Formats: sequence, C-alpha cells, structure tokens
Amino acid sequence: MWQRMFGTRRKTQQYITIVSGLPRSGTSMMMHTLEAGGMEVIVDNIRQPDADNPHGYYEFEPVKRLKEDAAFLDSAYGKAFKMISALLYDLPLSQTYKIIFMKRRLAEVLASQNIMLQRHGTETQEANNQKIAQAFEKHLAEVTSWLAKQQNMEVLYVDYNEVITHPAASAQAVQHFLGGRLDVQRMVAVVDQALYRNRAAPRLSHSS
Repeated sequence: MWQRMFGTRRKTQQYITIVSGLPRSGTSMMMHTLEAGGMEVIVDNIRQPDADNPHGYYEFEPVKRLKEDAAFLDSAYGKAFKMISALLYDLPLSQTYKIIFMKRRLAEVLASQNIMLQRHGTETQEANNQKIAQAFEKHLAEVTSWLAKQQNMEVLYVDYNEVITHPAASAQAVQHFLGGRLDVQRMVAVVDQALYRNRAAPRLSHSS
C-alpha cells in the first residue's frame, strides 16, 4: 500500500514534486496521472511514446545532468518531473522536495525491462535476472534509508500494483500528500489497466 515517511522537515509550503523509482516501476504512469489531475509537469518530449509507454515517457534530459547543472530547479516549484532513484543523491540540499516513490514487484520490473530490450533488438539472459534483482533490492534498501535521513525531503511510497487495482484510493493518497490540489476523478480516469501486462511470475515475486 502507501507508506509516508518523515524525518526532520523544514516547514515550508513550497516544494518541488519528483516522481521516482526503479526504471519500469510505473513512474511514467504516475506522471500521467499527475498531469491529468492538473499538475504542471516538466518534460521535453524528446523521447516519444511507443509500444512500451504509449502515454509517453515524461522525461526531461537536464535531470540526467543534475549533478553538473541544477539551475532548472529554481523554476520547478509547484511542478513535477521524473527521475530514476539512482539520481536522487544528486538533488541539492538547498531545495525542498516531495517525492512520490513508485514501488513494483521486482519480477515485473525485470520482465518489463526484458520485453523492452527485446523489442529494440537486444538479447536478454534469464540467468541474469536473479543478480539484477539482488542489485535492485540492495539499491532500494540503501536509497530508502538515505531518504529517511534527508531534512529537505518528504516521501510517499506508492505501490504500482495498488494503483492498478485500487486507482481511486491511490489517487486520494497522492492528492493528500501534495496538499489536496489535484482532481482525483481525472487521475483515476487515466489509469490504464490494459497496460498491466508484465505480471509477476511466482518464483520472482519480490516486492520493490
């Protein structure tokens, strides 16, 4: 379900919204719901929608260079952008953030990644899945521990599978986390259950 974590937070009503998580964990889906709910999203549309993400990737290239140039953050208050969890460490301490961290069963993350790679002509090896899953589990444990210690960050953990099966409840949780300024009905309306194609296999039912 949803888990909200707090440390010692700075008291401010201004913040930057970030959607984060592992690749293929539902971050684009969450960006799509935020946009539908009325939040302005920061994207460049360089990466176009395709069969893997038919509603768009919601990427913004400067995020990848955040460590070298974080100037765009000054104009990101009240808006949302997406970044993979490995880049969260590069966020400057001078800003205030609310982070929606997407969690998804690791078996489904791996299946989705493999299908996307195969679609682009890259061969995948099933034997590597367990090693990748272990690396992801280690990363998730480390980044969760680190986030809990950050004084300028507030985090809401949202389960991808719960969004799919209970979209209204998840939209309400996100809306409350962000101060009650989103249209929940519109958020629910864009949750596309037909895209839940890479369901967890029983032997790799890790939670992410």
